Amino acid sequence: MKKLLLYIVLALVGFRATAQDLNARVQVLSPKIQGSNKRVFQSLETAMKDFLNGRKWSADPILPQERIDCNFVLTVTNWDGGGNFSGELQVQSSRPVYGSAYSSTLLNINDKDVDFIYNEGQTIDYTDQSFQSNLSSIMAFYAYIIVGLDYDTFSLYGGSTYFANAQTVINNAQSSSYRGWKAFDSNINRYWLSENLGNKVYEPLRSFMYDYHRNGLDAMADNVPKGRKEISSILPNLQQIDRQRVGAMFPLVFYTAKSDELVSLFSKADPQERLQAMNILLQADPANGTKYQTLQK
Repeated sequence: MKKLLLYIVLALVGFRATAQDLNARVQVLSPKIQGSNKRVFQSLETAMKDFLNGRKWSADPILPQERIDCNFVLTVTNWDGGGNFSGELQVQSSRPVYGSAYSSTLLNINDKDVDFIYNEGQTIDYTDQSFQSNLSSIMAFYAYIIVGLDYDTFSLYGGSTYFANAQTVINNAQSSSYRGWKAFDSNINRYWLSENLGNKVYEPLRSFMYDYHRNGLDAMADNVPKGRKEISSILPNLQQIDRQRVGAMFPLVFYTAKSDELVSLFSKADPQERLQAMNILLQADPANGTKYQTLQK
């Protein structure tokens, strides 16, 4: 009996040690690259998938069905035929809505500063202590952002630890010559996304993300009008978010992920609630004004 209990304990320990956080689907595309031998791209795709799904990114044990769904689509635009690659990385993540089959998009970002060195069959190494390679740092950065955003929607400021981990990746990369890691590279890049997520200026947007998902979308499974009314009540908070600040990356990321969902959500509201939402969203996010104007129809 004692041996049986020991085996069960060891099995549980083994499960917790190997259980991972991400359910990452990875694609490596190379439509502009000439040549028929593209084994290196298949090798790269496998290496990226193993890297993202084979590591623990959070401190908590996560069951297989609780893994965070995400997509990494790397489009290689330049390759020297050896180990030097350039391209763009599309990263998307979502979280399930309670009591439904619907998943709500949390992140949908296109990173155009993706240059790295990779050789066929190579294992992608990473450590939080230092900069190992640009490819591993980029993937680790987005893995922490994905986990942080997920945690933020289930508990107020729950993602802070993981945003701090993403900032560590940023700090380690300051010694590299690769673009995307420094404030002066661009007003919209990895540096500014990390800066925003750790900046108290944008805590109201993080708080909105929590209320929107936990008290709004998750409540709609039992009572759609109640959940939508909760979102309507916090919608004016978006008007207070500073989108004109240099490096205002987080608001851009938020609206890229949520503009279509907001339109869909309020399109089924009564006329007064629908028009009120439209006016708020037009002021808060004029870049997507054409979408929001459909709410008046």
